[in-house]
Amino acid sequence: QVQLVESGGGLVQAGGSLRLSCAASGSILSINVMGWYRQAPGKQRELVAANRRGAITNYADSVKGRFTISRDNAKNTVYLQMNSLKPEDTAVYYCNAYAGWRDYWGQGTQVTVSS
Repeated sequence: QVQLVESGGGLVQAGGSLRLSCAASGSILSINVMGWYRQAPGKQRELVAANRRGAITNYADSVKGRFTISRDNAKNTVYLQMNSLKPEDTAVYYCNAYAGWRDYWGQGTQVTVSS
């Protein structure tokens, strides 16, 4: 079992920055991939960024060049640095971990970008 606790969401003006954090606990060594997804009202949940054991990262086209995912293995924490935020980035952001052939999810944190 893996538990994920997110923090760092909030309200920011367009062009601003936020950093999300996700602390993992439990069966840490079984985690292969950690990442962030988001879900806007009326839309499906979508991948924002993912990191595979610190070596491979991938990003949604809509956030490339603006968002950066990083992972601190010593703290069992993954971060999402979000710069140049746009109103269309408004969504609930969920931390995800893939471990033991299943997905684990955090509770979600709201990010609201005002124009």
